[in-house]
Order: sequence, then C-alpha cells, then structure tokens
Amino acid sequence: MEVIKYEKAERGKNSEVCSTLEYSFKDLDIDVGVAVITGRFPDTGYCMNLESKELIYVLEGTGKICFEDKEVEFSKDDAILIQREEKYYWDTEYAKVTMTCTPAWSSEQHILIP
Repeated sequence: MEVIKYEKAERGKNSEVCSTLEYSFKDLDIDVGVAVITGRFPDTGYCMNLESKELIYVLEGTGKICFEDKEVEFSKDDAILIQREEKYYWDTEYAKVTMTCTPAWSSEQHILIP
C-alpha cells in the first residue's frame, strides 16, 4: 500500500491553460493525476499518449473533448476513456478532471501533434 498526500503531489503546468497535480506511485502499471483546464489544450493541433490508456473523470466544469472524427461534450460526473494513440484536444472554459493512466503516465509518451 502506498499513499501520496495532496501536499506531496508533483505540481506541473502543461501550458497557460492546463495545470496538473501528479500522483506518481512506484507502480509502473497505473497512476493518477488531476488537471485544471481553462481553455483549448493544446493551443493548436492534438495531443496523444503513445503508451497509456487514459480514464478521465470530470470533477467540475463542462466542455468538449475533440477527436479526429468526433466531438464529445462532457460535464461534471462524466467519464471518458481515451485509447492509446488516440488524438484529441480539450475545449473548455473550465474543467477539473482526474486522469488515471495505465500503464503509468510519463512525459516521454505524451506528445503534441501540430
């Protein structure tokens, strides 16, 4: 068993509109983070995870997540599963979400696509 307290979570900022809290356990199979998104992320193009599936749970806010072939509106208490290598971007004025990744997320596997 392992616990990461809020005060010990790693704070990050992917852009001016996306701040994160990373709860990275020693377990390479799964992790969890929290993101606050206050605009389009990424600013242009798409983002994609090369290795992990991402399970998103919306804690607060509304918006849409846009894939190459569809747009999905979301609001509080919705869940979204993003498959490995699926291109997407966020379009929201405000959303706070949890992101559980399997295998565990790393910056090397997360890319931006113009």
